[in-house]
Amino acid sequence: MMIENSRVFQSDVNDFLASQEFAEYELDLTFLDPPFNQAKDYSSHDDDMPEGEYWDWMQRVCGAVYTQTSKGGAIYFMQREKNSEQVLRCLREAGWTLQNLIVWKKLTSAVPMSRRFGKQYQIIAYATKGSKARVFNRLRIDPPLPANYKHKRSNGMFVTDIWDDIRELTAGYFAGDEALRNRDGLRFHKQQAPIALLLRIVLSSSQVGDRVFDPFAGTGTTLVVAQQLGRRGLGVEIDPDNADCIRERLREIRPSDDVQRFRDDYRYTENLGEIWGYDIERGKQSVLNLPLFRPSIP
Repeated sequence: MMIENSRVFQSDVNDFLASQEFAEYELDLTFLDPPFNQAKDYSSHDDDMPEGEYWDWMQRVCGAVYTQTSKGGAIYFMQREKNSEQVLRCLREAGWTLQNLIVWKKLTSAVPMSRRFGKQYQIIAYATKGSKARVFNRLRIDPPLPANYKHKRSNGMFVTDIWDDIRELTAGYFAGDEALRNRDGLRFHKQQAPIALLLRIVLSSSQVGDRVFDPFAGTGTTLVVAQQLGRRGLGVEIDPDNADCIRERLREIRPSDDVQRFRDDYRYTENLGEIWGYDIERGKQSVLNLPLFRPSIP
């Protein structure tokens, strides 16, 4: 089955969602990871909007995506834990049916707070268009055994709504080679999502040939994963430098972006060969001797 390359639109998301071109797409899975409105210094976005205006915007995005999503299609909406109530409201009022509130527990130290408990997780709301998911693949993983377990698992365990086995890309040592960097060695995009996170989402809620959408594509991790798994990626990114970065990542898959290094993590999943949608040997060959991409940003 031939899958078209992922498409990247360098555009304001509001303009794209209102366009005739967007109206022609049917979406099967959306990963919604917008700016968190924390007054971050983005070159092409005001990240310090009035709170009410920001959440009205998020609801409009959820609604536009809902309209174009296939029956039973899914959305994963990632946000700060303190905004859980607003996330659930946006999804509910746009018509989505909540299936899970996933806790992505960070593996680095918790952010210390002076008058409340330190923050160590983000939430990801998983919802569907209608009460039943069109696609939901029950993934099995085999994380380290808890200290009180006496016997090793024979066939892993099903993924739950607590994701504590995926490391975020921090600004320091733990960012590793996966984090894109400028020529000066600094992170190109401080909010870059890890390959492992999007791999779990795409494997769980899509099948080969499905349309996977990311309206705030950032550095394109969603599209990089979708394309390798035989899905049709669609991304929107307002920053022209980010959009160029995405196109380069899609053109040449870096060793650190190769999803094959995570395949063994899901070896106990019964239908893994069917949902992976990628030739293992061809995939291994495709990433040999590729240059480590460094965006040509001054």
